[in-house]
Amino acid sequence: MLRYWKDHLRGKPYHISALYVVDLVKFKRMAAGDSLRAIYDQLSADPNSLSNLDQDLPNYAQHQIPIFSLPQEWLWCESWCSDESKAEAKTIDLCNNPKHKEPKLDMAKRVISGDLFPESWLQLDAEVKAAEAAYELASN
Repeated sequence: MLRYWKDHLRGKPYHISALYVVDLVKFKRMAAGDSLRAIYDQLSADPNSLSNLDQDLPNYAQHQIPIFSLPQEWLWCESWCSDESKAEAKTIDLCNNPKHKEPKLDMAKRVISGDLFPESWLQLDAEVKAAEAAYELASN
């Protein structure tokens, strides 16, 4: 697979981030949405394609649509970022880490915890559950 991407990208970088900043005026002017839809339609015919849509689509599209990766701190992911760099993260991607075979909610509880967060995932989850319960009571 590495050889495939090396041949396809022809020297361009492989983007692993699922977070992009878009200049909407340029995006509309160059009909980038139409191009992305056409590329997606073409790729979706292959069942082996788009298994990782947030990476496959931009990497296929970058020959037609200019794409530049944001610095790593814009999207921290446990799979490819160090624990030390988490303190600088602007957003956290709760991506599946192949090293940890665990349910998504368990992973979120583990990753969104510690000194960096004023509230833990457990506190936030309890707050949401309490709000849902209050809503249910008020609705009945």
